[in-house]
Amino acid sequence: MMSGRTIYNIGIGLIVVYCLAPFYWMTATALRRPADSFDLSPIPFPLSFDNFTAAFSAQNGFGRALVNSLVVAGTTTLLTLMIGITAAYAIARLEFPFKNVILAVIIATSMFPGISLLIPLLKLFVDLEWINTYQALIVPSISFALPLTVFNLTAFFKQMPHELEGAAQVDGCSRWQAFRKVILPLAMPGVFTSAIITFIAAWNEFIIALSVTNEKEMRTAPVITALFTGQYKFDQPFGTQMAAGVAVTVPLVIGALIFQRRLVEGLTAGALK
Repeated sequence: MMSGRTIYNIGIGLIVVYCLAPFYWMTATALRRPADSFDLSPIPFPLSFDNFTAAFSAQNGFGRALVNSLVVAGTTTLLTLMIGITAAYAIARLEFPFKNVILAVIIATSMFPGISLLIPLLKLFVDLEWINTYQALIVPSISFALPLTVFNLTAFFKQMPHELEGAAQVDGCSRWQAFRKVILPLAMPGVFTSAIITFIAAWNEFIIALSVTNEKEMRTAPVITALFTGQYKFDQPFGTQMAAGVAVTVPLVIGALIFQRRLVEGLTAGALK
């Protein structure tokens, strides 16, 4: 009879296989020859990099799309952290009327599905002449990522004793120096967690990026991948799209593996006293 530990390990293994199976199949399809795209064998043979060559060909514009995604995701993450850190610290440390109501409203704004805001955003960006611009891609991503960032970092700052700032000020630090040199380094797990989540969300955003760009030079990687065309009119280049999907996913996987310790610390903060 299996022990509880064995059942636990089997359950974890099944979850890991379930999560990694789509990525493995995407990678296997990308490494097949274009003519073998519908081959169901689990191991691609013979190995071929023709799909990657086709994905990065000049006619697809995938390289430029990766740069666009990096600019959008990087700028979104930076601005979200700058605004979110200061807002979360103010909510956690300052006393002012309706503070909890304001925090609840911030969280409530994250409940709106992005698709419901698409038409108003498109109308606004047309009026502002923002179509095919980076700001049309960055501003919506910030608005979607900011509520979660503020909520996550507020919990971090609240669990830190007020005496930390007091001790730093006794040693000669100003309020800003106490925050920058004492509080912020201690909140780094939460900052890294918010940064990773924000970057991934902005990197993968599709529907708004598809709607506010109609020039190939301004499209992001997820959008340009969905618009790949085959050799013939009705030919769907599945292998090329899979290769592009691998190229888009690998940087995120590497980043998550590098910062996995801080990510876990950030997600579990506040679970224990």
